Amino acid sequence: MRIGSYELKFERRVAVAGWEAAIISALAIIFALILFSIIFILDDINPLLAYREIFSYAFINPYGLPLTINRFIFLLLCTSAFIIPFRAGLWNIGMTGQLYIGALSAFAVLFAFGGKEFRAELAPGILIPLMLIAAAVGGAVIGAIAGFLKGKLNTNEIVVTMMLNFVAFWLVAHMIKEGGPFMNPGGRGESFELPPSVYAPLIMGIPFTLFLALGIAVLLYFMFAKTQIGYQIKAYGHSPAAARYAGISTVKIPLLVFIMGGIVAGLAGYHYFAAVPGVYKISRNYGYFGDLAFYGIICGLISLGNPLAAIPVALLFGGLSIGGRLVQGKLSMSFGVDYALLGVLMITLVAFQFFYRYKIVWVKTREEKRLDVGVYR
Repeated sequence: MRIGSYELKFERRVAVAGWEAAIISALAIIFALILFSIIFILDDINPLLAYREIFSYAFINPYGLPLTINRFIFLLLCTSAFIIPFRAGLWNIGMTGQLYIGALSAFAVLFAFGGKEFRAELAPGILIPLMLIAAAVGGAVIGAIAGFLKGKLNTNEIVVTMMLNFVAFWLVAHMIKEGGPFMNPGGRGESFELPPSVYAPLIMGIPFTLFLALGIAVLLYFMFAKTQIGYQIKAYGHSPAAARYAGISTVKIPLLVFIMGGIVAGLAGYHYFAAVPGVYKISRNYGYFGDLAFYGIICGLISLGNPLAAIPVALLFGGLSIGGRLVQGKLSMSFGVDYALLGVLMITLVAFQFFYRYKIVWVKTREEKRLDVGVYR
């Protein structure tokens, strides 16, 4: 585009600095909120009022903030589960199945110790770590299937993980259905409830899983930046053929990253059912939290696979999903406002990633340059 004696062009970036990426993301968020304001205006609602309600409830309100924190923990764990294989150039679309099996494994621990007739005298200090380990192992086993098939047979990991999602979904349905081993004692088509003694412990009123999720994000950043295995994962992601030539196992890397991703996804399953207030059982609509896991893919892509950058992204998505749900009820809006808001935000953030690769420059046209040279002579 030409304006006067200057021409607007896009120039490819060699690299993007952290502060530049932060500015681009902030502009994308502002643009998304302005764009979504059209929905509020069409519904005769002041956008400033709507956004005040959303952000105040999600990040300030004493009832909304705990919901945001719990949603943030879940999304951050799902994002980390996606990022690990993503840095190896692989797509983990199977966080849903991995966290289903992780949650089912955590419940299996209680079932083994009495299940529906759970003995309260059993020490939570023993059961809670066992539940965590079981959730991690359950997710790892499902992840290992996809990783092994990718590394050994070079199968498409997207197809395999999606198929495993369906297997896990129906396995959970079988376990909690009427007559299933985990069925609620009341005969309802849902699992038995966790006893209060094994709820996720709180630290200063916050589930300990928050510190677990943040710790995992920091450890992943350190692993990719400073360790040999992190280098091998990234090398495989850039070129499996070159990695093989350098002596990196092209069988072990896919297996490893999917096992690691499955472990983190399994912990997300534990968090949702053992830490989120009002849940504490695998309910009939358990597919809802499985759908939420897919936001981890979006958060991972927006953060460009950076575990630390994923923290504010997951927090924003968590807050907007909670605040958006409140607004649609409080302001009498149609169902799905929260999903629509997150959708606009996702599309905008992904679109603005164009500016991670290109920057806008003003270039003087050739005619003006020749005139300048003639005047100088």
